[in-house]
Amino acid sequence: MEHKPEYLEVKAKHEALAMDFLHAVEQFDPRVRNLSVKDITYRIYRDIRFSPDKRPYKDWHGIYVCPGGKKSGMAGYYIHFEPANNCYFLCGGLYNPTKEVLQSVREQIMLNPEDFHRKLMKCKGFSPSWQSALKRLPLGFNENDPHSEYYRLKDYAILMPITEQDVLREDFLPWAMEHLKKCYEFNELLNQCVEYAYDPDRDRNA
Repeated sequence: MEHKPEYLEVKAKHEALAMDFLHAVEQFDPRVRNLSVKDITYRIYRDIRFSPDKRPYKDWHGIYVCPGGKKSGMAGYYIHFEPANNCYFLCGGLYNPTKEVLQSVREQIMLNPEDFHRKLMKCKGFSPSWQSALKRLPLGFNENDPHSEYYRLKDYAILMPITEQDVLREDFLPWAMEHLKKCYEFNELLNQCVEYAYDPDRDRNA
């Protein structure tokens, strides 16, 4: 591969940043301890089996730190770098949950809407994706409930756009962590919903 030395250099820098990121998250979220670099980073190879875009390699880097690692389905903390498209952002919360987890989160909102709203509002600078939200409420949920708008969300990832200039700051990681740690309580609530989704005997009100 013509650019392999360049790729290996970038990969090494990215993995070093990923581990620094992990250790920074560990300071306020102990549930992410004992992860490896493979648990929080992504392969460069794209899955092109069912895609009309046959480019073999990704043109972005991402780091995702969450309890159990990136494949666990848990809420966590994410940094995205995509210079080719000038796309950079920080992200907290829960992306692309299963239908069981989505139902669990919506039920939690129904049970305690003010608590959900309060924890989301503490994530200052972050917002959910309303563009991809459902047009109507999902079946079984009432539009008269407090904060019923949250039922329409298809996932509970919250994004904060940043710029290339932000990424190039000498103190980028500490700066990013000051923002991402605001998502801790929101992530904890979502992760309780994930755990409840696969533990139907658990009492939410215990």
